[in-house]
Amino acid sequence: MTYIAIFASGTGTNALRLMEHFAAHPDIRVGVLVSNKPGAGALHHADDMGVPTLVIDRKSFYESESLLTDLDLYHVRFIVLAGFLWLVPPYLIRAYPNRIVNIHPALLPRHGGKGMYGMRVHQAVRDAGDPETGISIHYVNERYDDGAIIFQTSCPVGPSDTPDDIARRVQALEHRHYPEVVEQLIAQQPV
Repeated sequence: MTYIAIFASGTGTNALRLMEHFAAHPDIRVGVLVSNKPGAGALHHADDMGVPTLVIDRKSFYESESLLTDLDLYHVRFIVLAGFLWLVPPYLIRAYPNRIVNIHPALLPRHGGKGMYGMRVHQAVRDAGDPETGISIHYVNERYDDGAIIFQTSCPVGPSDTPDDIARRVQALEHRHYPEVVEQLIAQQPV
């Protein structure tokens, strides 16, 4: 059995979709949901799904490596970021080489980087007049939205689409593809 950790900062719709996808999977389970926000909706989803949770603080996340011990307790072999807004520190990247992935709500390299998340991204797509947007699933490195791209898919942006319209379309792509891509990546990992 491969156990994954989901890292989430917000409402947790992608986290919930991942937990639902892997709830009855024969080879993959969500071992723990990690959040940096004590009131995050993702924590409530995890409680509802019976998934253990862990709330981290900035100081320990960046100034110690104690999180590695916690992840070992849950037998975590793979980390999936689902709306996690902190930059992942080097020690975590070293401990999980090519085993940390993120999803970004745009077609990277456009509209990525520090501060580009959520509605900010969709507003940037609208402001740029992009005819399409989509999702990018990528490996995590020591820079925001900079790791090698694993998967992208797109959707059209109409001339009258609002950022909310764009967000709904992009979220549908996230929910459809992220769990499947994560499952394929884990299946390709050496045992």
